[in-house]
Amino acid sequence: MIDNQNDKYIYYTKMAWIIYTLITIAIMVVLVLFIAQDNEERFFYGLMPAAAAYVFRPMDKPFSKLIFKFTGVSHPTEEK
Repeated sequence: MIDNQNDKYIYYTKMAWIIYTLITIAIMVVLVLFIAQDNEERFFYGLMPAAAAYVFRPMDKPFSKLIFKFTGVSHPTEEK
């Protein structure tokens, strides 16, 4: 049961990172295609959302809380 719980948590963590990445890409696309007015802005809007997403990436504790909130799967415990 614990291995299954750990596997579920790992799976949900991967899915959360995929969703985070897709949201970042969507923001970049909207900024580049609809907001930018010249090539300099397109370059800036194409680069900066990815950099900001990297700098402000979620830590393990908030991610664990959100995964538990939406799926009911808690962070795996360390076994000795």
